[in-house]
Amino acid sequence: MRRLIEEVESSNFEASLGENVFITCCRFFYAGKLTGVNDTCIELTNPEIVYETGPWHEKGWKNSEKLAKKVVIMLASIESWLIVE
Repeated sequence: MRRLIEEVESSNFEASLGENVFITCCRFFYAGKLTGVNDTCIELTNPEIVYETGPWHEKGWKNSEKLAKKVVIMLASIESWLIVE
């Protein structure tokens, strides 16, 4: 049996270290620079909790608040993520 296997470098968190990301979790949305990743969690530096994104084509968030210097998010609670400018 033949199978098609496609390798995509940007499909994991490690490949996106240093990028600004938007994380959707089961209860909250977060944005910040991805600065750490391990088997159970990720770390965002200069994080924001995003209450309302606003239009996606605009820079910044319509309603967000700065958090502490760093926040750690459990991988199990992440539903999806995006690399943002």
